[in-house]
Amino acid sequence: MFYFRLYIQVIYKEVSRLRNLRLNIQQRFKDEAFLELLGSFENLVSKALSVAMIGVILIAVYDVGRVLLIKVSTPDRDPLGRALIDVFGLFLNVLIALEILENITAYLKKHVIQAELVVITALIAVARKMIILDFDKTKGLELIGLAIAVIALSISYWIVRRLNNKVE
Repeated sequence: MFYFRLYIQVIYKEVSRLRNLRLNIQQRFKDEAFLELLGSFENLVSKALSVAMIGVILIAVYDVGRVLLIKVSTPDRDPLGRALIDVFGLFLNVLIALEILENITAYLKKHVIQAELVVITALIAVARKMIILDFDKTKGLELIGLAIAVIALSISYWIVRRLNNKVE
């Protein structure tokens, strides 16, 4: 009889524990709690991306320094030619990475993706592409595509900027 009562008590405790677990899970998946959980996940991912972007920036800066030393130390027949354009491209890579880090930082601060920063980053990326573009190997259709991208991004930036100025 004693063992039977002990067995019933253990079962009752386990059932109570499972009931509490079920209630806890139900509470976690209510809208407010679930949204809070999603917000925590977004923050965690944003912080991980920030750390990764810092690593990318450090590697890119190292690469710029290395390439710059190599280009300066080796005599070149055309010092203002392709080598300079390559170095400009690397500098712009760092600038784009910094802008992406700024996008992530702004998101962490305000929990809003700032369209103006995204459009500026895209403009810098397209400008980088145009700067390092080898016009001898580029087809006309690619140039038209880049021109359309620049025009579309410029119009987007103008619209976003006007909307931001009206809000402020």
